[in-house]
Amino acid sequence: MTRTRLHAALALALIAIVACGRKHAHVAHVPSTHPSGTKPAVAVAPGYTEEGVASWYGPPYHGRAAADGEIYDMETFVAAHREMPFNTWLRVTNLANAKTVDVRIIDRGPFVRGRIIDLSKAAARQIDLLGPGTGRVRLEVIAAPADIPANDFYAVQVGAFAVRTNAERLRDELSKKYRPVQLVVKQASAPLWRVLVGKESSVAAAHQLATELSSGSNSVFVVRLDQTIVKPADNPPVATLPGQAIAPANPRP
Repeated sequence: MTRTRLHAALALALIAIVACGRKHAHVAHVPSTHPSGTKPAVAVAPGYTEEGVASWYGPPYHGRAAADGEIYDMETFVAAHREMPFNTWLRVTNLANAKTVDVRIIDRGPFVRGRIIDLSKAAARQIDLLGPGTGRVRLEVIAAPADIPANDFYAVQVGAFAVRTNAERLRDELSKKYRPVQLVVKQASAPLWRVLVGKESSVAAAHQLATELSSGSNSVFVVRLDQTIVKPADNPPVATLPGQAIAPANPRP
């Protein structure tokens, strides 16, 4: 695939992206706290910190399978992060008011440039983030997962689509040059089809691949490849009925 065709394909991804938690038309770019051109591997040891913008998500993801396979309940203290292992516990501090909440990572996201975590509705309410929708936060790892896969792998998400055929078109185009390229669905009342490229054994290698793929696109992100990753279904899942019981996730470790 020529560079021109690759750029065109990624431009299509940017236009069509329907990002997780996309309720706000404008998202301010948050400069990295790391030196230009570098990004350390995500650590899971207690004490690791990270700063950036948090958002929150509820409907239409409430009652759907999160990336770890459990049912997302927006009234529990859980969250989505692109690279942290599942069951990592984070203390999230709203830098505007110093309020804190502890959350468990069960999902992948947010897929919007400048954001580092998607909180559940309950977690966002705890730190007064519901009204603003987004806000600067500090993340601190307070408990690492009991079991972390021995072989961690990372991929690059190059687009997210509400229409499956658009995701398939980009996958087929990128497959001419890259291996593997796969589709992964983020379940909601209207599923979001994610296109993932590569299978890198380190965060650094994944970021190098992301640089090659980005071409200035805001829809390119490094994500952890999870063993429990949810594959696309042939048909969209049936919407959760009003009043249907939802199995809650444990709010504490």
